[in-house]
Amino acid sequence: MDIGQSIRQARKAKGLTLEALANQVDTDTGNLSRLERGKQGASQELLGKIMKVLDMEVVSHIRPLGPIDSYALNNSIELTPEEHRTLYKGNIGNKLILPARRYPLFGWEEALVRHNSDHSEFIEEGTLLYPSVENASTEGFWLTVVGDSMASSGCPTFPEGMLILIHPASEAEPGKFYLVKMPNGQLTFKQYIEDAGAPYLRPLNPAYRVIPLDGEFEIVGRVIDTKIIGL
Repeated sequence: MDIGQSIRQARKAKGLTLEALANQVDTDTGNLSRLERGKQGASQELLGKIMKVLDMEVVSHIRPLGPIDSYALNNSIELTPEEHRTLYKGNIGNKLILPARRYPLFGWEEALVRHNSDHSEFIEEGTLLYPSVENASTEGFWLTVVGDSMASSGCPTFPEGMLILIHPASEAEPGKFYLVKMPNGQLTFKQYIEDAGAPYLRPLNPAYRVIPLDGEFEIVGRVIDTKIIGL
């Protein structure tokens, strides 16, 4: 994902129109539209304004997959000044205390490709990063909930547009929430349950039916954190 696509995704997550964002960063909608479509570049000053308004943080170059603490401890990339401030703010002796880790936001198709390819080792330039205090391992990633099958009137609820943090896993525990690769090769996000020893996937929205897992399926990962952006 390039920087223009990342800006468009972050803008929509904030609920801003092109005109609204353009007004806040002192540019016109034409320039902003061309930037989002990759047809035009932007000055560092303009990019700085856009990223500030959208609360954006993006990968500025290809880097190894994993949370920021892994990058630092493995000495695999050059950290930005902000990353240094975040990392060393809680450094006690030889123990590194992190207030949060940051994980990449993948699309559903990208998550499926990565799962099928035994996980790519790198994330591309322009990928959005979001923080979590949870440890999702070096291969953790965020996904955006699509549809309303996991939305409920109670708690927990996972409405469309919410981000879910996936910790890669291969075994399921009843009652927990998982990203599952179905027999048809597609991914779905549901609650894993068992009844008389038989596995099922349960949507939280009562308008959707429970799905029996009567074919081959794979547990891709467990949901360990959520985030709503754009508030």
